Amino acid sequence: MAGREPLPPPLKWAGGKRWLVPRLREIYASHRERRLVEPFAGGLAVALGLLPKRALLSDINPHVISFYQHLREGLVIDLPMENDASFYYAARERFNRLVAEGQAHTREAAALFYYLNRTGYNGLCRFNSRGGFNVPFGRYATINYRRDFREYAHVLASWEFRYGDFAGIVLREDDFVYADPPYDVQFTRYSKDDFSWDDQVRLARWLAAFDGPVVASNQATPRILELYQALGFKIELLPGPRRIACDGNRAPAVEMLAARNV
Repeated sequence: MAGREPLPPPLKWAGGKRWLVPRLREIYASHRERRLVEPFAGGLAVALGLLPKRALLSDINPHVISFYQHLREGLVIDLPMENDASFYYAARERFNRLVAEGQAHTREAAALFYYLNRTGYNGLCRFNSRGGFNVPFGRYATINYRRDFREYAHVLASWEFRYGDFAGIVLREDDFVYADPPYDVQFTRYSKDDFSWDDQVRLARWLAAFDGPVVASNQATPRILELYQALGFKIELLPGPRRIACDGNRAPAVEMLAARNV
């Protein structure tokens, strides 16, 4: 990888942590021989920014993980992609039909997921209670679609991808864990299941139980700060870019970076 430009995250991602990578790189520098474990892989910005030799990247959204698994195999998209509302909604219907028929793991579904991600509103990844993708058309002036992802295959070759709840991850003593769960704010489903406050508490306790280096990020709500401080995390507050705000407010949102054993 020496001398190569880092690959950009392949998906648009609301709440992505590309802006946080320089700070995380400073923390990870002394732990580079450890396997990077991300219970919430999301848009893959952190893993592509840190470029660990080994990684276990998990997510509760099966479509994200399926896309990355196809990416690791050298995905090339041959489906048509158009920045057009009627075309978008037809593609969304096709994707949801594949999901309903148990074909969400296919190459076609992965290609459609990429197209919907690039064309839908604000890079949102949102599903209804039946598991149907329901993000509306994005209305962008222009979209640069990528078709050939073979460049990603060699980077992802030594990384393991896993779908499921974070509690099912078997951590090793030489792991470095970075967790970026859904924010502690009102949010419409990222997967067909909500990530509740009970899940936030369950995650924080799971992270605190690990003896190795752990870093977690979240919006710095009072109860999140209280939760992580009570569990012995060192707290750092950072001005994070506010990407989405229903009231039009684009002021920086305060983000928490919580660390243990680093």
